Amino acid sequence: MSCEGCKRNIERSVSQVSGVLSQTVDLGSKSLVIESDHRIDIEELKSSLSTFKGKYKISEDPIDEQDQHVRPRVHDMAPSIYYCPMFCEEDKTYDSPGFCPRCGMDLVYSGTDQAALNSQGAELVVKFRIAIVLTIPIFLIAMSDMLVTNPLYQLMPPLYWNWFQFILSLPVIFYACWMFFERAWVSFRTWNLNMFSLIGLGAGVAWLFSVFALVLPSVLPGQFITHHGVPQVYFEAATVILTLVLLGQLLEARAHRQTSLAIRSLLNLVPNEAIRIHNGQDEMVLIEEILIGDILRIKPGDKIPVDGIVMSGNSSVEESMITGEPIPVAKKTGDTVLAGTINGRGTFTMKSEKIGARTFLAQIIRMVDTASRSRAPIQNFADRISSVFVPVVILISVVTYITWFAVGPDPASVYALVNAIAVLIIACPCALGLATPVSVMVGVGKGAQSGILIKEAATFEKLANLDTLILDKTGTITEGKPSVEKVVSISKEFNESVITQFAASINKSSEHPLADAIVAYSIETDIPVLSCQNFESISGKGVTGTVSTHTVHIGNQSLLKHFGVETNPVLIDEIKNIQSTGKTVSYIAIDDEVVGYIVIEDVIKKTSKQSIIDLRDSGIDVIMLTGDNVLTAKAVASELQLSSFKAEMLPEDKLNEIRAIQHSGKVVAMAGDGINDAPALAASDVGIAMGTGTDVAIESADITLVKGDLSGLNRAHHLSKGVVRNIRQNLFFALIYNTIGIPIAAGVLFPFFGILLSPMIAAAAMSFSSVSVIGNALRLQFLKL
Repeated sequence: MSCEGCKRNIERSVSQVSGVLSQTVDLGSKSLVIESDHRIDIEELKSSLSTFKGKYKISEDPIDEQDQHVRPRVHDMAPSIYYCPMFCEEDKTYDSPGFCPRCGMDLVYSGTDQAALNSQGAELVVKFRIAIVLTIPIFLIAMSDMLVTNPLYQLMPPLYWNWFQFILSLPVIFYACWMFFERAWVSFRTWNLNMFSLIGLGAGVAWLFSVFALVLPSVLPGQFITHHGVPQVYFEAATVILTLVLLGQLLEARAHRQTSLAIRSLLNLVPNEAIRIHNGQDEMVLIEEILIGDILRIKPGDKIPVDGIVMSGNSSVEESMITGEPIPVAKKTGDTVLAGTINGRGTFTMKSEKIGARTFLAQIIRMVDTASRSRAPIQNFADRISSVFVPVVILISVVTYITWFAVGPDPASVYALVNAIAVLIIACPCALGLATPVSVMVGVGKGAQSGILIKEAATFEKLANLDTLILDKTGTITEGKPSVEKVVSISKEFNESVITQFAASINKSSEHPLADAIVAYSIETDIPVLSCQNFESISGKGVTGTVSTHTVHIGNQSLLKHFGVETNPVLIDEIKNIQSTGKTVSYIAIDDEVVGYIVIEDVIKKTSKQSIIDLRDSGIDVIMLTGDNVLTAKAVASELQLSSFKAEMLPEDKLNEIRAIQHSGKVVAMAGDGINDAPALAASDVGIAMGTGTDVAIESADITLVKGDLSGLNRAHHLSKGVVRNIRQNLFFALIYNTIGIPIAAGVLFPFFGILLSPMIAAAAMSFSSVSVIGNALRLQFLKL
């Protein structure tokens, strides 16, 4: 379902099923709740939706889990759509090529169809070739009039050459460049004035005046009659202006293709085929034929086709295209491998777990594609200027004509017309409009290639102005792969093995890294896991549940207080000594009595210390907020040389801390990886999730660091500063260009230096101003992070 229309379609159809009393469709959760007077078979509901010919699927199970035979391709994550490069209509997209009804710019193709990519530029090439072949002779004929002895006039009289220019100009005006007049007409009809309003007006006035002069020369003032006795025509001005604009459009189209290079390069990581093991035999299959649970053989040098886990064998895998890290990663049985990465010298088999559009690579492509077409707040500045730009330019053009006509030298009418046209042609609102979106698009692509996924354009500005960085400890500063050092029993009834069994049985339902460590420890020590009932996770405190009729609590002291479990002061001191070494200790209580504790160690990531130092050197205040105890937090902070930290923070405490810092006027980023970090990530100005963390954290964040370490945060900060700097350069260039160019075109230098700007030169300057902005944005591809 995608809209309210879908919702109404389903409610209306289901209401016709016999026995249905009420039906409620929720678009957000894509669910249907039915109240009926008897049990309704799912097939009846499917039948009620059959009139929509497969548009909707309905199931009692989540569609993603039960419908494995629907095999969306990764390529579907970069849908074949067209969008305005200036994002005049926010995130509106189109199904077919054309031009934006507001700014008139050619819609840019976003997809993987090579034919569509090529055809968009191919049509412009054909039109440009026609225009240039016809415009060059028109220009040479017009310029020959400047010769003292014009050899052309020995072949034909001047009037005939004017008619010849007219004939040559017809295909240029009415075929090659007719689209510019269409866009100009739409802009005036809808009053969305833009660059093409000015081009259409300027070139149209020049061409129509020339036709009028050719047909009715006797009506013209004497100033428009040359010394040869024929009227002055401007076919060369009109055709050269339009041809140069067409060249600019062609160069822009090619440049825009470069800006979306990142998405296409990501798509190219996916192989077309893979080796599937079926009944013990290898078979080559298309990637679309791979199902969840299939066993695949990966040979040396192969691209990995889908996400999955290694079943047998070992190798090293090149993951730089996903994480930005150049060092191959060793893979063994049980390790995760990702689609698009490249196998090294070993051979292994893997089980497919996520296919097509559900792979991590597909998520990256979707995120990059969405972010590339989002708007940055700084673009509002350009939009405010652009909204009044064209009417002001038209007004300046009118004033220019009146001024030159009233006080200009002879032939005043000619000067007035030429300079008024030059003003219309040189003004370029597109350079302003393109200044922000092209930099954002290239920046998002550069980030994706470096393992930094940006969710929206506004993130660049916020991160570039960052004051304070909040860091979670587990999984962000540390590896997030804790291991159990020992299990200690203080009970006569429950020994270490029983405590381990109960702890693992409870924690198998938890998503926390500490829980995974306890479960892994039980497997290593061959202790079986029992079933658990009444499981509950209490954020920032621990977990609780029932195992073999015993109530079990595992967590920190806050959890014990929550359930009213008393703790021996001697035990507390013993545990504090352990915590002071940087280790985490979880109490375990069975039937409201503390029976022991589990010592867990989580190693600090190798990159954390230097990354934090680099961030502090950049002027960013770094603070660690953790749910762990004070002693463990202090030990970690000491090793990282962190002067500011807070411990025993519940999710709401982290949230309140961020809001307090924001209230003081600072820009705050939060980096975390767990479900308990999601509220803080969402509330911060910039939420940064570790790519190794939970889906909830990633969904709540503005940036995802694929590799999952803080060195990526440094790269993201440098990238944001580079993108914002590039945008400001583009805006400065566009503003200076128009501020200087329009007065020169109006003729302000003529009284002092005798300099006037030809409309043809104005057209060249206007076309290349937009191309220059795109070219400057493309420099971001070479930015060192």
